[in-house]
Amino acid sequence: MDVDTATVSRNKGKQTDVSPQPNENLPWVEKYRPTTLSELVSQKDIVDTLQRFIDSGKLPHLLFYGPPGTGKTTTILAIARKLYGKSMRNMVLELNASDDRGIDVIRDQIKTFASTRTVFSSGLKLVVLDEADAMTSAAQAALRRVIEKYTKNVRFCIICNYVSKITPAVQSRCTRFRFAPLVLSDINSRLDMIVERESVNITPEGKQALIKLSNGDMRRVLNVLQACHAAYPRIDSEEVYACTGQPSPDDIKRVADWMLNDDFHTALDNIAALKRDKGLALQDILTELVPFVNAIDFPASTRIFLLESIAEIEHHMATGATEKIQLSSLVGSFKLGVEMAAKA
Repeated sequence: MDVDTATVSRNKGKQTDVSPQPNENLPWVEKYRPTTLSELVSQKDIVDTLQRFIDSGKLPHLLFYGPPGTGKTTTILAIARKLYGKSMRNMVLELNASDDRGIDVIRDQIKTFASTRTVFSSGLKLVVLDEADAMTSAAQAALRRVIEKYTKNVRFCIICNYVSKITPAVQSRCTRFRFAPLVLSDINSRLDMIVERESVNITPEGKQALIKLSNGDMRRVLNVLQACHAAYPRIDSEEVYACTGQPSPDDIKRVADWMLNDDFHTALDNIAALKRDKGLALQDILTELVPFVNAIDFPASTRIFLLESIAEIEHHMATGATEKIQLSSLVGSFKLGVEMAAKA
């Protein structure tokens, strides 16, 4: 089942093809969503294993987990199309994070679907639980029993980002597949195809920036590309960073240079002005600073101190601390790091 993030439910099934659809207003994420296992550009080992399961008619319960935009939902929808064809609507129940999936839904809706047999179709039914890490512990406990009881005529596919949020009892009843972030070469090949079909004017630098910001998330690549294409006649790296609100490498170099070389108040004022003018978030600056700190020619103890300081600030930001105070803390940490390096 190789589904990346499609929503195929009984009431709303979207069958999209890699070729453009008649509805040209579709988001590119849906317009170019793979519909068969052979069209998937990555996760080859997983696809091959699932193909063998399908060919042998021994499909187990499945647990797909991994980062967003890596093909989990797309995979399962492709499997459903292969198994059921035109009968897919009757044979597949898909529940997403937008649906209520408490214990009552497990006991009523899923149980009813799992316990009934179809008149005009034969074979196993399929229940897809997307974003399952949002389910309560009580609902997962009830799900465990439903999986056991109706294994004869139903297969479950549980999809989540964090497998640690799925109870061990449910995990043990499924065959687990981890979807890794997409390889950059795979993203690049699909991106080239879409750029050509949509006549997007993008420079090589813009494409590199787009792939770098994606972190292996194909959905993010297409969403940013479509937004940039709508906003700019020509897409360069600056346009990509401006569209996403991410700090560019030049911005990060300037921030680091101010913190390392200017006095505390000058550095603080300059970074605050840059954040205000470009609409940057401190969280994004912290994320991009980490590889920069790793590359600085500092003693190991200084580098460790700076990374620990960034981690603390990130933790404070996540718990609701004031961004202005945390920015002062960041500048102060770099000043202390410079002093430590001078004494070493």
